[in-house]
Amino acid sequence: MLFSAAMLTATRQLQPSSRILARRLPELHSALYRALNVLLPDGLAMNDLLYSRVGDSPELYLEVIERHAYTTFVRLSHVIGDDRQHNPNAHVRIYHDAAMAEATAFSPEQGIRRFAGPDLSVSGLVVRSWRLNRALLKWLDYLIAQGHGPDTMVPAPVCGQGGELTGRP
Repeated sequence: MLFSAAMLTATRQLQPSSRILARRLPELHSALYRALNVLLPDGLAMNDLLYSRVGDSPELYLEVIERHAYTTFVRLSHVIGDDRQHNPNAHVRIYHDAAMAEATAFSPEQGIRRFAGPDLSVSGLVVRSWRLNRALLKWLDYLIAQGHGPDTMVPAPVCGQGGELTGRP
């Protein structure tokens, strides 16, 4: 059998195409919403800052950043160490009417910075969204397996007008 240059340089695609990922994103967003419903208490509607502590694991905080009739924007993070760093630092928009949720950021470096624009193609946005949301789903599954849930999420103490977290509860 003779090999051409094109055959020698061709590689198998390991990740599905952005088109396939785009079609599967709504399923992933629904799975995130279901996982958040297992993790979070109904009291989310009444409290803007909740925390959970299970065993020796770091404290888990949920902070409501924005609240609207059909959506809630939250930050979910572990608070680690004496300097109280948030890591990971997941920003999640919850669409209550559509029963979906999506990660908008998933690291301390990203915060809630926008990643759209002329420098990033649509396929790049889809792949980025897929990775962020898959990482969030895996972390939510881990948190639930650790024992975090509605019974452990309680209102967190705050101080100051900016809502900064106080010392360890």
